[in-house]
Amino acid sequence: MATEVIQMETKFQQHQSFEMSKSVEHTSQTTKIVGEEMVSKESSSVVESFSMVTLSFEIPPGESIPEFLEKPRPLTAPEGDKAVFRAKVQGNPKPNVTWKRESGIPIKEGSKMFFDSINKEYVLKLENVTSDDADNYKCVVSNPHADIIYTVSLNVAEGQEKLDFKKMLKKRGPPAPKKKEKRVVDEKEMLEILSKVPKKDFEKVCMEYGFTDFRGLLKKLKEMKKKVEVEAVRILKPLEDVSVKVDATAIFDTILELRDPNTKLIWSKGDEPLRIQYSLGKYDTKQMGTKYMLYITNVNESDMGTYNVFVGDTKLSAQLKVIDEPLRFLADLQPLKITERQTAIFEIRLSKKVPNFTWKFNGKELKRDDKYEIISSEDGLTHTLKIKDARPSDVGEISAEAGQMVTKAALSIQRTPIKFVRNLKNVRVKERGKACLDCELTAKDVTLKWMKNGKVIERSSKYNMTHEGKMAELIIDNTELNDSGEYMVVAMQENDPTEYYSNCNVTVDGEVQEGVWLKDGKEITDMRGIQIVKQGAVHKLIIDKMGEQFEGKYTFRAKGADSEATVSIADPPVIDPSILEAFAAHPVTVKAKQTAYIKVPFKAKPLPKVTWFKDGIEVTEEEKVVMERTNDHALLTIKDCVREDSGSIMLKLKSDCGTAFAQLHLNVVDIPKPPQGKVEFLEKSGKCVKMKWKAPKDNGGKQVTHFIIERRISGKKSWIKIGEIDSKHTTFATDKVEEGKAYQFRILAVNSEGLSEPLETEEIFAGDPIDPPGQATQPQVSDVTKEAVTITWNPPAQDGGSPIMGYIVERRKKGSNLWVPVSKELVQGTKHKVDGLLEDTEYEFRVIAVNRAGPGHPSSASTSVVAKDPIKPPGLVKGLQVTDSSNSSISLAWQQPDEGDAPSGYILEMRAEDTKEWSKCTKIPISGTSYTVGGLQERQKYFFRIRAVNEAGVGEPIELKEGVLAMPPPAPPKFDLMARLKSHMVVRAGTALCIHASFTGSPPPTVVWQKDGIPTRGRESITKGKNHSQFLIHSTKRFDTGLYRIVLSNDYGETSHDIHVQIADFPRPPTNLNLYEEVPNTVSLTWDHSPDIKEDGGAHYVILKRDTSTATWFTAAEKVYSNKYTVTGLLPGRKYFFRVFARNDIGDSDPLDSKDSWHINKDKELFSAKIKEYHERDWCHAPRFINPLKNHAVRRGHDCTMSCAFLGNPRPVVTIYKSNVNITASSKFWYNSTSGVCTLMIPACTTKDSGDYSILIENELGQEKCNCTLTVYDKDDKSLLDSVTESLQKSKHIM
Repeated sequence: MATEVIQMETKFQQHQSFEMSKSVEHTSQTTKIVGEEMVSKESSSVVESFSMVTLSFEIPPGESIPEFLEKPRPLTAPEGDKAVFRAKVQGNPKPNVTWKRESGIPIKEGSKMFFDSINKEYVLKLENVTSDDADNYKCVVSNPHADIIYTVSLNVAEGQEKLDFKKMLKKRGPPAPKKKEKRVVDEKEMLEILSKVPKKDFEKVCMEYGFTDFRGLLKKLKEMKKKVEVEAVRILKPLEDVSVKVDATAIFDTILELRDPNTKLIWSKGDEPLRIQYSLGKYDTKQMGTKYMLYITNVNESDMGTYNVFVGDTKLSAQLKVIDEPLRFLADLQPLKITERQTAIFEIRLSKKVPNFTWKFNGKELKRDDKYEIISSEDGLTHTLKIKDARPSDVGEISAEAGQMVTKAALSIQRTPIKFVRNLKNVRVKERGKACLDCELTAKDVTLKWMKNGKVIERSSKYNMTHEGKMAELIIDNTELNDSGEYMVVAMQENDPTEYYSNCNVTVDGEVQEGVWLKDGKEITDMRGIQIVKQGAVHKLIIDKMGEQFEGKYTFRAKGADSEATVSIADPPVIDPSILEAFAAHPVTVKAKQTAYIKVPFKAKPLPKVTWFKDGIEVTEEEKVVMERTNDHALLTIKDCVREDSGSIMLKLKSDCGTAFAQLHLNVVDIPKPPQGKVEFLEKSGKCVKMKWKAPKDNGGKQVTHFIIERRISGKKSWIKIGEIDSKHTTFATDKVEEGKAYQFRILAVNSEGLSEPLETEEIFAGDPIDPPGQATQPQVSDVTKEAVTITWNPPAQDGGSPIMGYIVERRKKGSNLWVPVSKELVQGTKHKVDGLLEDTEYEFRVIAVNRAGPGHPSSASTSVVAKDPIKPPGLVKGLQVTDSSNSSISLAWQQPDEGDAPSGYILEMRAEDTKEWSKCTKIPISGTSYTVGGLQERQKYFFRIRAVNEAGVGEPIELKEGVLAMPPPAPPKFDLMARLKSHMVVRAGTALCIHASFTGSPPPTVVWQKDGIPTRGRESITKGKNHSQFLIHSTKRFDTGLYRIVLSNDYGETSHDIHVQIADFPRPPTNLNLYEEVPNTVSLTWDHSPDIKEDGGAHYVILKRDTSTATWFTAAEKVYSNKYTVTGLLPGRKYFFRVFARNDIGDSDPLDSKDSWHINKDKELFSAKIKEYHERDWCHAPRFINPLKNHAVRRGHDCTMSCAFLGNPRPVVTIYKSNVNITASSKFWYNSTSGVCTLMIPACTTKDSGDYSILIENELGQEKCNCTLTVYDKDDKSLLDSVTESLQKSKHIM
C-alpha cells in the first residue's frame, strides 16, 4: 500500500523551515492541585529540527552546499553544570558556523564559541547553566550556495538549593529517604527496558532491577529483535515545495535512509513517470550520500505541477511553482559618442530570455556582417552590438527591441580635426604673370572654398581651382595689379562645425625691374650651360642640359626684392616590374596570430610620400599596424593577424615627379569556420540516420578538404567518430544506430590548418524511442523446500515499447546487500524454481524485466523465506480472556493452540461496538501470551479476536464471546493504605488544616466530608478527583476542633475514615482568685477554672509567689491540675503576692494576680529590728520598639513570617494594619504576641497580599508604630526580584 508523505511535523512546539522539520517530544509534568485548578510546575521538551535555504540554483563543479557530518544533540543539564554542543560540517567553499538562540535572546556572556582543530568540531560551551539558559539553540552553517540550520533544545533541570548554614543552625529537616531499589516484576517490561540501553550495560541494568537470569533475558531479547520488521525507508527530510523563475533550474531534494541501498527511486510528474534518460537534458537526478535530488532545467509554465518520488511503497510529493517575471530592460540604452573610426559598443540586459530580440539602426533591422557584430550571452539575457570602423554615415538612432518593448539611444561621431601639412605661402609675381597657391591637408574628404580679402571667389577663366586627394591648388592666370591681396583657403568636413583655414599674401609687380641671378647666394658669373633671357618684365634663367653641377638654390634679386627657387634633379618613383609581377602571381600568405611583413623596394628622388590602402581604404597606424619608409623600400607590418586582415593591399608612392602603385593580396590562413545552419535530418529510422548541412561561410583561407562526423549516445560525454566525407558533399548517412536510442551528432570542417569548431545537432531518436520495461510485480513464494523455492510474478504493466525478452531472477540472503542472479540466461515465463539453496537460510527474491532497451527497474523484494521443508499453520488459540481493565486500557491473556506447528507470534485485533471493521492492535505480531491494549475511550465497549501466526501462515481467528468495557473492574471504595491517612491531628490555631485522602473504587466513589456527624458547610475548601480528595481550612479557629469523617460510596459499597482534630491555642486565664489560711504559715489559693483546661488534657496551672520586699516572682508550683492549691514554705512576718496562669503546649495564658498582699503572722517575736521600709520602684514606661519590622519579598505560594520586638509597661496592646485597615482579627492571618515579641504569619502568599503592613503598640503612657513592605513575586519575574533585592540590601545597609 502506497503511503503519501506530504508533510512531517512532530514537534512539541511548532517550528517552520524550508526543507525539513522534525522533533521528538518527551513531556513530564508535576502538578499541585488547588481547588479545581491544575498548575503546571515543570515541563521539558526535547526538540530537533533541520532546515535549509538554497541560495544558488546551479552549483559549479567541485563546489557543494554545506552539510552536517555530525549534528549537535539535544541536552539536559543540571542547574549549575555546563552544557556543550558540538557539530562537524563540510562544504566548498568552506562554510561559516554561527550559534544562535531561537528566542532571539543573545547567548549569555562568558559562553565560548570556538573551533576544535584536533577533533575538527565547532563547539558552543555554556558554563554554569541556569533556568534562563533553557531554550532551543540553532547551529547555522552558511556558504554562498546554501544556509543549513539545525535546531536542538537545552533543558535545565532544577537542582537542589545550595546549603544555607544559617538555616541549618535554626532548623533541621527530616533525613533524606534512602534510594529505593528499582524492581520490575514483569519480564516483558524488563525486555522493553533492555531494548533501549546499550548492550554493554545489559548486565548492570539487570542487577539494578533485581533480575539474575541475565542469559535467559538476553536470549529472549535476541528472539524478540529478530521478529521486529526493519523499516525499509526512513525519511529524514521530505520533499519541499519549490518556487523558481522562468528559465532557471529547479531542484527537489530529499534525505532518505534506505534499508537496501540498491532500492531504486522513481520520479514522476503527476501520474506520468519522468523519462529522464530521454529528456534531452531537461531532467537529471543526482545522489550525494543519503541526499537524492531531481534537477529540472530551463523551467517554464508547462513544468508546474506535483512531482513525486516513489521508494518502494512510500510516496513523497511536492509542488513546483514557476514565477514568470514580466519582461523588462534592466537598464536603458545610453547615448554614445566616440571618435571617428573607433568601434561603438551598445549593450542591453533583459529580465528574462526572449526568442525575437533585434537591433535596429534608424528603424532598419541589423544583420550580422563585417560591419556589425551581434553577440548574445549563454543565458540569453545580455545582448551586445558592435559597430566597427565607425564613420559619419553611422550617426543615427540605435534601438533594441524585445517583444513589444523598445529602448533607443543616439550614436554620435566626433570627427578627426583637419590639419594643414603644408600651408599656403606668400607669392610675388609680375603683372600678366601666373600665381600658384597650393597646400596639403591631413584629410581628403573635405569641402574647400577660396577667399580673397574675405570674399569668396568662384571658379572662372581667371581662377583655376583643383582638389585632388589631400592636395589643394589655386592658380591665378594673367595677373593684374588688382589681384594683389590676402588669399585664404577654408576646409570643412561633414558633421563638424569647425572651419579650418590657411592664408597667404599675393603681390603683383607692375614695373619692369632690372635684377641679378644668384646661385646658392653667389652671383652667377660662369655662363657655361646657362642662358639668361629678359622679356620685358619677365626674367628667365635657362639651363641647357641639367646636371648635378646645376643643383642648388637660385635667387633673382631686383631692387631689394628676392624671389627664390630650388633646382634639383628629380626621378619619379619606380617599382621593379618583376616585383609587381611576383605580387600579382603569388599573394602574401601568413598564418593566423602571426605577424605579416609586406616590403616593397622602390627607386625615387626625392623620397616619395608613402600611402597604404586595404580594400580601397587608407590604412592608418595603430597598435597592431606599423608603417615604415627608408631610402629604398616601404614596409607595412601587421601584428597578430586574423582572418579579417585578409584582402587587397595597395601601395601608393607619390612625389612631385610622379606616382607609382603596387598591388598585392594578403591571405591570412586559419582553421575554417564551422559548417553553417541547423542540421537537417533527411531520415531518422531505426536502421539509418541521414543528415544535411551547409558548407562553412569561411574556409579559413585554405581549401576545406573534408568533413568529420561524430556522434555520442544521450547521457554520455564521449564523442565517437563515425565517418568522413569529401568537402564536395554536405550530406551523410549512418547505420550505426539502434532503434529507440537517443543520439547527438556533430560535424567538423577540416583544412590544412586543422579542425573547425563543431556544428552540433540536437538530440534525436533513431526510430520510435524505446524505454526499459517497468517493474514486475513483487514475487510471490508458492512452494518451499529445504533446497529450492518456487516464485511467481506478473509481467510489468508497461513494456517500454518493445516486447519483454525475458527476466533476470536474483536472490540474496536476508540482511545482505548483494543480489546474485540465479541463472546466466534470461528466465522465460513468470514462474521459476530457484534451487541450490542452503537449508535453514533466509532468502529474498526479486525480478527484473528485460527488453531491447535493456533491463528495467527491479521489482520490490519478495517476503523473506527460510529454505526448509514446509511447516503447518497454527491452529486456534485457546483460552482468550480479560485479565484486567482500566479507563483507557484492557489486558488480555491466552494460551498456545494445540493444533498445527508452534506459532511465532499472535495477531490481536479489536473493534469498537459502533463499527464493524477490525483493526490490528500492534504493527508486528505479539511474541508473548498476554497483551495490554491502551489508548481506549473510557466506558466504550470493545470486541477482540486473535490469530496465531508462524512462517507457514496465519491461523483461524477466535473471538472473545462478549464485548469488554474500557473501565476498571467493579470494586467497592477503599482507602489507599500507602497514603498513611492520620487518625489524630493537632493543629495550631491560625494555621491551615489540610486533610488529603487517596482511595480507589470503580466506578469512582462519591466523597462526603462530615464534622461531628454533620456534612461540612462553612469555611472549608474541598477538592475532589477520581482517586483523591482534599479538605482544607486556610486559617483554623478553636471551634474547628472536632471529629472529621470522610465517607466514600459507590454502587458496590461504602467506607469511611475518622480523623480527630484538635485546634490548639494559648489557654484563657483563670478567674476569681481567693486567698485564705487553713494551716498556720501557709496560704490556700482557689480560683475558677480556665475554660480550656477541660478541653486540653495537657493543660495545667503554674503558681508564682513574690515577697513584697522584692520584684522577683518565684515558682511555687509548676503542674497543678485542680483549681485549689496551698502554698507552704512562707516566712513568718513577711507579706506575699500570688499569681496563677494556665499553661499548655502552645504557651501561657495571661496571669491572674492577687489584689492584695498576704501577711504571714509571727508565732513569737524573738528579737526586733528596725528595718527601712521598702519602696517598690515604678517600672512603668511608654512602649517602644527595640527591633522593628523589616521589608520582605516572598515567592508566590510560599509562607511569609515577619516579627518585631518591643518593650512597655503596662503591657502594650498590639494592633496590626494592612494599608491602614485593621487585620488583627482577620482569619487570613495568624499572629502571636508573647513576652514582647509579636509575630505575624501569612500562609501561601498571593499577589493580593503585597502591600504595606504596620504594627501599633500602645498603653496608657503612649504609643509607637513601625512599618514594612511585603512584595510577592512569581518565579520568573527577574526584574522585580532584582529591584526588590536591591531595595532590601539598601534598607539593610541603612539599618
